[in-house]
Amino acid sequence: MTQGDLREVTTGDCSDLYYLDTGMYDTDEYGAVYIYDAARPAIVDTGIGTHHQLVLDALDDLDIAREDVAVIAPTHVHLDHAGGAGFLAEACPNAEVMIHEIGAPHLADPSRLVEGTKAAVGDQWEFYVEPKPVPEDRIVELNAGDEINLGDHRLDVYHAPGHAPHQCVYHDRDDDAVFVGDAAGIWVPEQQRVRQTSPPSNFDLDQCLADLDTIRDLDPDVLLYPHFGPVEYEPELLDGYAETLREWVAEVEAKYEELGDPEAVEQYFADETEMVDAWGERKAREEEKLNVRGVLTALRRRESE
Repeated sequence: MTQGDLREVTTGDCSDLYYLDTGMYDTDEYGAVYIYDAARPAIVDTGIGTHHQLVLDALDDLDIAREDVAVIAPTHVHLDHAGGAGFLAEACPNAEVMIHEIGAPHLADPSRLVEGTKAAVGDQWEFYVEPKPVPEDRIVELNAGDEINLGDHRLDVYHAPGHAPHQCVYHDRDDDAVFVGDAAGIWVPEQQRVRQTSPPSNFDLDQCLADLDTIRDLDPDVLLYPHFGPVEYEPELLDGYAETLREWVAEVEAKYEELGDPEAVEQYFADETEMVDAWGERKAREEEKLNVRGVLTALRRRESE
């Protein structure tokens, strides 16, 4: 897929569901937004906001009136998932914006989120746009055990805070598919494998592993990745990702013990990245640096406890 491509999700028994390649970071098959053409139409994850017009164009392509969109549901408030929420809420005036209660204040006032994102992504900020605040009366706070009602689809809400404390995964029990957010890593279609995601400042290895247990217990047919696309679920996929996370954290920790300089560790893993063919050199290198920073932040937090 390339930027602007819209496809129906045909994996497993998914129905009424489409996904859009937003061309996030000028990279194909990295950022997806999901759209339900349901009785109560919905948008799950929103992208960084820069390409929100592509989402609106996709609604037009699906003949979904903007006034009919009932739900906008980012999995968490990191701007690559919720940066478009304010733009889409403005264009879809009847939609409720649903997010875990911890993330709700950041949608209403994204200033701290912007500050943190700029610190985390560095030069990649040029791909972003300042998010629009979501009016407080449009925000619905979610907690584990809640249900998002789309009429002919129901999404059960599960808290999955390992990647970020405001992250949820949503289980469409009717189609037996899970919107995994970043709880199950990054699926790379070109390589048919899962890569780690461990950004600052709240990455927590133990909780990430617990979040994988949450998804395992659901035993779904399909995993719906925002990075990137639908994948048939196999237990080995999540088992492999758990091992990938453990190995990744151990490798970063060992390299930091060897070099003693965070920037040198970032540069080492950026130079060693295997993702250039899939994502291009710039994105591949910046992704490695971001994930190193998250692990080092977690290690410092552990040392201070």
